[in-house]
Amino acid sequence: MILLQESEDSRPHTIESRSPARKYSASRRELLTQIPSAAAITLAAAAIPAAPPARAGTPNSSNGAAAQRAVDSFQNRLDAAQAEARVPNPQQATNGDEQTYPNFIGNFTKGLPHISPLGEVVPAAYNTYLNALAQGTAQALENNVTLGGNTKLVNPLAGLAFDLEGIDSHKTMIPPFPKLASQELADNAVELYWMALCRDVNFPHYAIDSLTMAAAAELSGLPAFKGPRDLKGFVTPRTLFRGAAAGNLLGPYVSQLLLKPFNYGPYAMSGLMKVPVKGDDYLTTEQKWLDSQNGVSPAETNQFDPTPRFIRNGRDLSHYVHSDPNAGLFMSFYNAGIFLFQNGAPLNPGNPYIDYNKQSPFATFYVPFFLGLIGEATTRAFKAAWYAKWFVHRALRPDQYGGLVHWTKKPQKAYPLNNDILTSAAVSSVFAKYGTYFLPQAFPEAGPQHPSYPSGHATMAGACATILKAAFDASTAFAKLADNTVVVASDDGLSLVPVTDPGLTINGEINKLASNIAQGRDFAGIHWRSDAEQGMLLGEAVALSILSDQSNNYAGEDFDGFVITKFDGTTVTV
Repeated sequence: MILLQESEDSRPHTIESRSPARKYSASRRELLTQIPSAAAITLAAAAIPAAPPARAGTPNSSNGAAAQRAVDSFQNRLDAAQAEARVPNPQQATNGDEQTYPNFIGNFTKGLPHISPLGEVVPAAYNTYLNALAQGTAQALENNVTLGGNTKLVNPLAGLAFDLEGIDSHKTMIPPFPKLASQELADNAVELYWMALCRDVNFPHYAIDSLTMAAAAELSGLPAFKGPRDLKGFVTPRTLFRGAAAGNLLGPYVSQLLLKPFNYGPYAMSGLMKVPVKGDDYLTTEQKWLDSQNGVSPAETNQFDPTPRFIRNGRDLSHYVHSDPNAGLFMSFYNAGIFLFQNGAPLNPGNPYIDYNKQSPFATFYVPFFLGLIGEATTRAFKAAWYAKWFVHRALRPDQYGGLVHWTKKPQKAYPLNNDILTSAAVSSVFAKYGTYFLPQAFPEAGPQHPSYPSGHATMAGACATILKAAFDASTAFAKLADNTVVVASDDGLSLVPVTDPGLTINGEINKLASNIAQGRDFAGIHWRSDAEQGMLLGEAVALSILSDQSNNYAGEDFDGFVITKFDGTTVTV
């Protein structure tokens, strides 16, 4: 959901769809006023005149046509630049923890030097790091940042990078991260402790497994927990650990787009993957936890099952989102696009080639166009996420919070944590299993060396999912595809087992794919639900702005805009 600058009558301006009388694509101004308002991500819109549509050249007068083409090209770029310049920068807001706690316990400090044994950052090191970020240069970071180990900070300056399409990263805004002492963050953390305990429970077993039933029961009683609930307000095995996007509660936990086989050109992709062994958890001792805070690279590596398997549970899913960076992170959406094209998913109703009898799409409005846009949207989404991470919120990672839980419960020092986490049955179960109160991590290194909020994976997922929705008629029933059998992984993960189709749609499975990618990082213990949900919305907003910027580029193609159903279930045309 997206907040917009309020209209002149002081009410948020919303629409459900665009007028069918429009003869060319929406300008940025129109897109931003078409996005329904809500309390999540802000794209502030100013009164920007509509840009003229691109015009086709006149081949019979080559010199004149070339000159006019140059003028049109320049004007198109100028209009986009002027529109971008007139979008005001929102007033960024943080939770204030950086000012509240002089020991910076509410912020991301990993990789800097920390004081043993409690793992509090050396204040002087944090202040010089802040000064380097304020200077905003590679040289300032090289000269002023002191590392506590051998792990580098991940790409802070991406948050300052400009771009030539889509909204500027500094004109996006997500809500403040929950305060360290808040009940909301504590309830977020309770969910993460349960996710860690339930990593090895196969998704189809949630309704019968004692751990998942206990997780649902405790989360049901937490008033500040914002995950999905049933119509009576309860967290159930059906809603447990699922995302909030439309369609997430329908059918199997894992999206069909993450399980289905497809052909990657001449290569057959089965969906089988390398997975870690059961119980492969990390950062459960004081020394290993402290080393991770200092940025000391772990000597351990994940222990893997020698037999490839399909995604069955949270551990398998967390490994999927651990291994995808070397494939550009967006591989799941690229693969989903290939599967949908190969299986006859109908094109988006806004695709102009649906109505042409003598032309077919290719470089525009077809496979190379949309799959290429997935990569474009990813890089722009990362810039927006990295700006929020490094230059606005600097939110702590869950394993840092787990340290505060441990030292408070031990007890060695009382930190300002809400009682929901200190009295949680999940925290007690972790202690019974490991002898400490740290949040068990699925990866030896825990999270990467950048702040938690928002999740980069989730922001990427939100952007890429939106591009897939521009490609296809996402309202189409999954049953209309050539390969339409709904499946889940078998208990041993060696095969796919057919199950009843509860009425899945392409849009619902795209949304579920995005949530799977986002929640997979939560299963690993390296991100919060807040990171996942706000990241998806941020990515969605970035992708919509890219589609808007590109909408006047299609000379002579009668393009009236893509029809897209957003994560919150509302529809826009862009």
